[in-house]
Amino acid sequence: MGSREEIVAAAAKIMREQGYAHATTKAIAQAAGYSEALLYKHFKDKTELFTSVLTEQLPALGTTLDELMATSSDTPLAANLARLARIALSFYLESFPIAVSLFSSRELLATHREQVTSRRRGPDVPLARVTGYLSEELRLGRIREDADLEASASLLLGACFQYAFLASFEDREPSEAELDEWAERLATTLAVSLVA
Repeated sequence: MGSREEIVAAAAKIMREQGYAHATTKAIAQAAGYSEALLYKHFKDKTELFTSVLTEQLPALGTTLDELMATSSDTPLAANLARLARIALSFYLESFPIAVSLFSSRELLATHREQVTSRRRGPDVPLARVTGYLSEELRLGRIREDADLEASASLLLGACFQYAFLASFEDREPSEAELDEWAERLATTLAVSLVA
């Protein structure tokens, strides 16, 4: 593992423990065993490091969507939705403790929003990607023509986010079996509403 990867791994650990707002680049560099100067050779700022944590250290929502787009017709719709819900649950469970501190200050949130939006890495991206996946299912004729794809994507991701929020609030780590069951229930319910 190179210095960049070690810094991203250290950032993920520090951000999970302290939240984005309280994780300093100095503490992250120290935890990785490097200087803060080396950290800034790899990353322009803490936001770039944060987006690297989201894309490299957390469950790969984007990769799963890419795979589903390429192979969606090979698997029943409900199974695809369950797979998508399961990865979204994992992503939100991992990212919630990191991202929640962004909301502790309007100034911090505004600065972060501006930075991630300019990099096209905002929280609207997963919604657009899931809507795009559902559009592919529609094109394949596996979803009824009048289905509201954006609302369906919002329901899927919103339910996963809510589950992660409650788990974080209750300070509990759901088991793999619990996550699998919730993903199956959610996918089955959503699939029923989407099928022609």
